[in-house]
Amino acid sequence: MAGPRADKVAAVEEVKDHLERADAAILTEYRGLKVGDLATLRRALRGAGAEFKIYKNTLVRRATAETGTTAMDSLLVGPTGIAFVDADVAAVAKVLRDFARTHPALVVKGSYVSGALFDAPSTSRLADLPSRDTLLAQIAGAMAAPMRQFAALLKALPQNLAYGISAVIDQKRAAGDTSGSADDTSGSADVSSTADASEAEAADAGATDETASTVVDSAAVAAAEAASIDEAASTDADES
Repeated sequence: MAGPRADKVAAVEEVKDHLERADAAILTEYRGLKVGDLATLRRALRGAGAEFKIYKNTLVRRATAETGTTAMDSLLVGPTGIAFVDADVAAVAKVLRDFARTHPALVVKGSYVSGALFDAPSTSRLADLPSRDTLLAQIAGAMAAPMRQFAALLKALPQNLAYGISAVIDQKRAAGDTSGSADDTSGSADVSSTADASEAEAADAGATDETASTVVDSAAVAAAEAASIDEAASTDADES
């Protein structure tokens, strides 16, 4: 008994090669298309990164059996033209959809993409997806946005640190100026001692100039009251 004809064997090997290399396969029925129409379709698909081939369904089934892609066998009914997609399945789906609008004889049966079988409506929806380049640009933009924000944060850290240090220095200087003012206000040893103690408490608490001034005034009042008491006591002693 004679074996398979050489041309059939070659055709099966060619289909296998396409199935193994392609990212997707979109199956169509082309019955009623003229030779010139098919040539126009092939050129358009080639420009989108696909190759349009026509084989006998029996030969394609042999190839799917040997490549583990038998899921697409259910679409191998009637005259079948297959667009083998190398990269952008959305772009190829758009070409087929647009061509079918002006050539109703072309009918999309379905597609086989990344090991999954899609029916005709689902395959038509592939044409509505953004192109591969657009998707890559969107992904790159989404990834770049956080990186830009992170870079801006890193750039701002030294600047914010410098502002923080400058603020601390200014606060220290303000506290030192308040201390000098409190010392000058003292009129006697007792008042000076009280003012210094009050000033130290205000500095430790981070008091403002206004708070420090209030403490000094309070110390002066206390000193005046003490002087009044001393004077009264002295008067009583003289009278006695």
